[in-house]
Amino acid sequence: MKHSCNTAVIFEMNLINTYKYTQEEQLIMYAYIDEYESFMTNVGHKASNTVESYKRDITHYITYLSTVGTDVCEATKTNVLSYLLSLQKQGRATSTVSRTLASIRSYYVFMVKNGNAAFDPTLNLEAPHVEKKLPRILTSREVNMLMEQPKCSGAKGCRDKAMLELLYATGIRVSELISLNVSDVNIERSLLTTSNGKRERIIPIGHKAVKALVDYLERARCKLLKDKDEDALFLNCNGARMSRQGFWKVIKHYQQTSGIKTEITPHILRHSFAAHLIENGADLGSVQEMMGHADISSTQVYSKLMTSKIQDVYAKAHPRA
Repeated sequence: MKHSCNTAVIFEMNLINTYKYTQEEQLIMYAYIDEYESFMTNVGHKASNTVESYKRDITHYITYLSTVGTDVCEATKTNVLSYLLSLQKQGRATSTVSRTLASIRSYYVFMVKNGNAAFDPTLNLEAPHVEKKLPRILTSREVNMLMEQPKCSGAKGCRDKAMLELLYATGIRVSELISLNVSDVNIERSLLTTSNGKRERIIPIGHKAVKALVDYLERARCKLLKDKDEDALFLNCNGARMSRQGFWKVIKHYQQTSGIKTEITPHILRHSFAAHLIENGADLGSVQEMMGHADISSTQVYSKLMTSKIQDVYAKAHPRA
């Protein structure tokens, strides 16, 4: 096994150093963490934020094992349960404990697969039950207010309007939005092709989003374009692909100018897309397909949201509620 240590694991190194591992054991831990990161990225195809969360979880787990004198490769189910219990005693949220178990389980899959551990102590361990919170959404009126903010008097305004309209029209993730290329949009058929890295899906585009896209492609993108070989659909003012951070600034700017008090994020627009579809009669299977959910239980939360909304309306409006 190649023992490497790069800047990505400086935090892990410093944390592990404060505990009881010998220098040789520390080098092995560094290598495990480094290789685990590569495993999650290249084999597990995890998003960068997920990789960082998992690395952080595993680092804290390893340091906990050090304090009780247990090697990570020899940890038992009791060790894992004790660690999860310690997190609960610290007042960590159930969702955090559940995610930590997912991180540890993923880590041992890697360790056993690579022959670094003889067995997986997380087998048959159940994650704590997490009550799914109902997502926050915008009202149809708030969506309309937001969409009215960008003005197409310049290239930037046309681009911003097209991005906002497309995000709400399709429910795609912000990572998928900024990854779009010009060839991913079929204006004639009003269709969008996108991928989350695991599977490709085709989503219809509403006429308002199509109009905003046509305006952007015909009047604005050519003004932002610096390199004729650039394929990115949405460009920043330097002619490069729009970044996630750049789009966050865009959406926050228009929230402020709209006067909407509800927090607006790209994911809240995604939630609003799904909830409004179901509110207007769309079936769960179709919404699941458009959202790219692997499990329909992820889509069913929007039905619960609508039920909660109906109950709230009833409680407020019925004279004998």
